[in-house]
Amino acid sequence: MKKHILAICDLEALYACNFMQYMSCKKAVPFEVQAFTSTEKLIETAQKERIEVLLISDRAVDDRIRELPVGQIIILSEGVHDPKLDQYPSIYKYQSSDAVIREVMACYGETVSEPMAVTALKKPVEILGVYSPLGRVLKTSFALTLGQVLAKNRAVLYLNMEEYSGFEQLFQRNFDSNLSDLLYYLKQRQKNLTHRIGQIVESVNNLDYIPPAVSPMDIRSAEYRDWDFLLDELELYSSYEVVILDLGDGVDELFRILDRCNRIYMPVLSDSLSQAKIQQFENLLRLWDAVPVLEKIQKVKPPYHKSFGSRSDYVEQLVWSQLGDYVRKVLREEWE
Repeated sequence: MKKHILAICDLEALYACNFMQYMSCKKAVPFEVQAFTSTEKLIETAQKERIEVLLISDRAVDDRIRELPVGQIIILSEGVHDPKLDQYPSIYKYQSSDAVIREVMACYGETVSEPMAVTALKKPVEILGVYSPLGRVLKTSFALTLGQVLAKNRAVLYLNMEEYSGFEQLFQRNFDSNLSDLLYYLKQRQKNLTHRIGQIVESVNNLDYIPPAVSPMDIRSAEYRDWDFLLDELELYSSYEVVILDLGDGVDELFRILDRCNRIYMPVLSDSLSQAKIQQFENLLRLWDAVPVLEKIQKVKPPYHKSFGSRSDYVEQLVWSQLGDYVRKVLREEWE
């Protein structure tokens, strides 16, 4: 089974080629991307292969393009275009590639009611949990570093499920959509959930992440069945190979979510009080017959790396810090 084709046609060759190159690095995009710099070649291809989405420059559209048997035409607009093209959704050309991808997924998600079948195209999704009953143990820094290291070779989605993530302050920006929006779709049990994710997802160092919820009440009000449905959808229909759950104590039925993980990384400390808290947590798992969770836990001791760069660059620089070296060591030891 082949991926659906997303074709981009722009008479500006550099733009089309750069966009295709960027998309080829996005391992989780559920399309095979093909770039065209002439309408003749596009028409020739469309007559031989089914193009699901055609992203095309407004200057390249003519009557021949309108008659092509493609699933959906989306106009790549330079700001103002011919009113005759208003029948098609349009996306502003001169914005970040990530923003273009999100808008493409938003347009496409409005036209389909069923998720794409991609189960034959990828390996089973590996769910990695990062959790600790302790505080101030670099849990989120570890999870973000782990995600970026793995994302060099695999399609990875990072999901922060803490009550307070601080992401808007960390990245010094406001996100248009976040986990709260996704939870709304989850509660509705929308079947095209993976397309909704495509509308929301952001990227850092090739690691995809859903901006966390702004209000802790959104995390507390989400039920286990909502998270369970999300993980099912990701396993069945997404192109992700790894999903990292950065878990906090506000998550409903935490032990059941931990049990869904293939592996759990638990940052710990060596002092007596920290060890006592870890022991209490482990005893509680045994009391609640959650021993399988215990068997999945790998305790880690992330190094306290020195401060570097500005706050907005913190996440990107984690990969090259002492913490990055430590994460790579942990992953190497797992394969030995």
